[in-house]
Amino acid sequence: MTEYNFLAFDIGATSGRAIVGTLSNDKFEVKEINRFPNSMVELHGRYYWNIYALYTSLLESLAICSRQRITLHSIGIDTWGVDFGYIAPDGSLLGLPRSYRDPYTEGAPEDFFKQMSREEVYKRTGIQVMPFNTLYQLFRSGADTFVPQKNAAKILFIPDLLAYMLTGRMVCEYTIASTSQLLNPQTYNFDSDLLKSVGVSSSLMSPVIMPGTLIGRLSPSISRRTGTGEIPVIAVAGHDTASAVAAVPASTPHFAYLNSGTWSLMGIEVDTPIINKESYTNNFTNEGGIEGTIRFLKNITGMWILERCRDEWMRTGLNYSYQDMERMAEQSNFSSLINPDDPRFANPESMLKEIAAYCEETGQQAPASEAEYVHCIFYSLANRYKEVLGMLSSMSPFEIMQLHVIGGGSQNKLLNRLTANATNIPVIAGPSEATAIGNCLIQAKSAGLLTDRWDIRRLIAASFPLETFQPQ
Repeated sequence: MTEYNFLAFDIGATSGRAIVGTLSNDKFEVKEINRFPNSMVELHGRYYWNIYALYTSLLESLAICSRQRITLHSIGIDTWGVDFGYIAPDGSLLGLPRSYRDPYTEGAPEDFFKQMSREEVYKRTGIQVMPFNTLYQLFRSGADTFVPQKNAAKILFIPDLLAYMLTGRMVCEYTIASTSQLLNPQTYNFDSDLLKSVGVSSSLMSPVIMPGTLIGRLSPSISRRTGTGEIPVIAVAGHDTASAVAAVPASTPHFAYLNSGTWSLMGIEVDTPIINKESYTNNFTNEGGIEGTIRFLKNITGMWILERCRDEWMRTGLNYSYQDMERMAEQSNFSSLINPDDPRFANPESMLKEIAAYCEETGQQAPASEAEYVHCIFYSLANRYKEVLGMLSSMSPFEIMQLHVIGGGSQNKLLNRLTANATNIPVIAGPSEATAIGNCLIQAKSAGLLTDRWDIRRLIAASFPLETFQPQ
């Protein structure tokens, strides 16, 4: 029996994980072997990512594999989007990458639109406007004469930067590049006019490659240090959401997905971008997916509101588990709803007070107990999912027959039931580890063990428990 081990580095804005996916005949399973922090560094009012600490954690994870005698076939890296590092002409890194959480881009889109309209930027890229997009980071850095940008020979997005540190090879992977608001989704090339508008030469951007492409091998020095050998490093879907969507266990193209966690992303997978007046008005985005597909999606506030309420309760000595809160919501008959995507819920001083104020201002009853707050949040999320799915359905080139919920939120049975009832289509929940699974199986496809994304999805459906919630 031949066994293949693929190492996925799945790195988020607060932590990263090293997960080994093992493919043996028609069986696939994953195992976490290391978890490590990812933190910002504040220096003189600027916020950076400690890329060197992440690099050290990658090496530690490789060494753990070596000590556990795990023979790795390849390695893949996925991270959050938009952020990047500058590379000097001699190949050295020009300082730490700036963080999207750095407030230096506040107001940047409005300033940029004085030289190119919002509508024109969306027409060229199909990407929703967010102040921290790469486009506005470069715009602000250029205006501030940021020295690393002024002296850079190359720009590398975070997963590509980490791969460069491991291999010495510089590439630009499609899905991560698509988050920048600099890429033309029809040509898969960077828009030269947008680059010129922020004072960046096209030569700073490497040619775009597709998920599954070999980047290179671990450098000899890293191989010796970790004891793993010169393992291939594959460009997977470098944007974490793209790797997650690759792992949607759908059997038909007629599906929508909901990547559910602190923040949620709802979308469909299409072959060509959807860029029109309706998508612009509804603020939908066209990001890259596996095999050159487009992830047409919208960002939705997810469990963030509940997590903030839970934090407030914990400070008063009330420590509710997620199972506790599900039971509380089921036993409540509260009926008021909020719009989770209202800007007032982005980061209020007190989420509990903000929810109560919203209800009162909209002529509804304010929650009077913890159970009523939880009920309000769960039902409001399901209602918002219904609204966004309605927008998707009106723009989709196909009828949406089912909704796949992946990520950590897929384990919330109550919310899955409420979502099925609200949307009136079946909700299929799982897998919860979609991002790491997608990362590993893109590597397996690169190795020739799987044929396409549908082959990946068939394997996932056969390997992981899924639960279907029918609308009542």
